[in-house]
Amino acid sequence: QVQLVESGGGLVQAGGSLRLSCAASGRAFSYYAMGWFRQAPGKEREFVATINGIGAYTYYAESVKGRFTISRDNARNTVYLQMNSLKPEDTAVYYCAAESSTWPAIRATDIDYWGQGTQVTVSS
Repeated sequence: QVQLVESGGGLVQAGGSLRLSCAASGRAFSYYAMGWFRQAPGKEREFVATINGIGAYTYYAESVKGRFTISRDNARNTVYLQMNSLKPEDTAVYYCAAESSTWPAIRATDIDYWGQGTQVTVSS
């Protein structure tokens, strides 16, 4: 069992930056690929980024490539999402995700564990 708690969301102007954090509890954090998904009102949950267990490989959605960076600190059981050059269309609830058997896990149905979500709002 893995529990995930996100933090770092908020309100930012277009062009600004935010860093999301996700703290994991439970055993064997490095066993899991970690990722971020987001869900805007009235839309399906969509993949944003993922990183493998040892942090050697990453994979991004085209819409965020070059603007967002995912990283992890296995000593702190934490995964991060650095978001730069934010756009109003990035507004959504962002969810941390853990997955153990699919790479890259880009479908919501691939995910083993979810966090509760953190709101990111980008004003124009």
